[in-house]
Amino acid sequence: MRMYDLISDTVTKPTPAMRKAMAQAEVGDDVYFEDPTVNRLEAMAAELLGKEKALFVTSGSMGNLIPLYLQAGRGSEVLAHSDSHIIQHEVGAVAAIAGTTPIGIPAPRGLLSAELIEPHIKPPIYYLAKSSLIEVENTIGGICYPLENLKGIRELADRHGMKVHMDGARLWNAVVATKVDAATLAAQADTVTFCLSKGLGAPVGSMLCGTKDFIANARAIRKMLGGGMRQAGILAAAGIHALEHHVTRLADDHAHARRIAETLHATGWAHVDVEDVETNILFFSVDSCSAQKIEEVFGSHGIRCSGEGTQVRMVTNLDLHEEDIEQVCAIIRSIDPKEFHR
Repeated sequence: MRMYDLISDTVTKPTPAMRKAMAQAEVGDDVYFEDPTVNRLEAMAAELLGKEKALFVTSGSMGNLIPLYLQAGRGSEVLAHSDSHIIQHEVGAVAAIAGTTPIGIPAPRGLLSAELIEPHIKPPIYYLAKSSLIEVENTIGGICYPLENLKGIRELADRHGMKVHMDGARLWNAVVATKVDAATLAAQADTVTFCLSKGLGAPVGSMLCGTKDFIANARAIRKMLGGGMRQAGILAAAGIHALEHHVTRLADDHAHARRIAETLHATGWAHVDVEDVETNILFFSVDSCSAQKIEEVFGSHGIRCSGEGTQVRMVTNLDLHEEDIEQVCAIIRSIDPKEFHR
């Protein structure tokens, strides 16, 4: 039985064309600024996001940790959504390594606004931690930040002398879904991270973008964290290929996720908010059923997904084509709801 893997968009394999680009990459020692392919990728990322400079880092976690370290740090607070990755999924590095205190703010659909954030900003009293940084995640749970939210947060941060970091792990999904260009979204933040290894399909790596001075300092922290790679052009070539060939096709992933969501909704036994499926991520539940049981049932039918509590997540990706999605939908329609309660 074939297994259709919808656990994440991180499971994708490099395409043959990407592997060829990697094999042919010109390389050097990146710690000495001598890898021409890394240099090209960094210049490309900075230009696409309208920032002065960019840095190739090993992961989105590192890409988020460095700006937390440099723009907040000890005695400071970072304000973020309660469910943000920096709080929930990055091993506590925000406190353990960056030394900053995360303040989780709940918000509908994961979307923060200036109005929700402002009450959490500390007044400038010496015995209070300083509110130094606002972090936004775009997309969050597959949902895109409205540009007006980001502009409001930017204005709020400027008014209070704070910085803004955007965890744009799936920034390109937001670009494709909202039709707002990457530079316009990135202009609302001082620093931006985006992943090459999710929907874009590269095997490893993320980009951290910001000012020239910030990236100079970020390079030092990257080295401190063990992220100074040598002939990294082999990996950077995959990122270049991804940015050149895999951005516009994200619309296919979005359409596939929507089709699966509509199929789930039509069963009557699955609960999914189809309107919240803006990109390549969807969540659903089944009455009186744990996520673990749902995973087991779907796995027994050849669909791999993941969940927590009662919510199950599916993520479409470039390794799943039109015919695969049709088969996934056919499998969903064939599931007997009694299976969830045996």
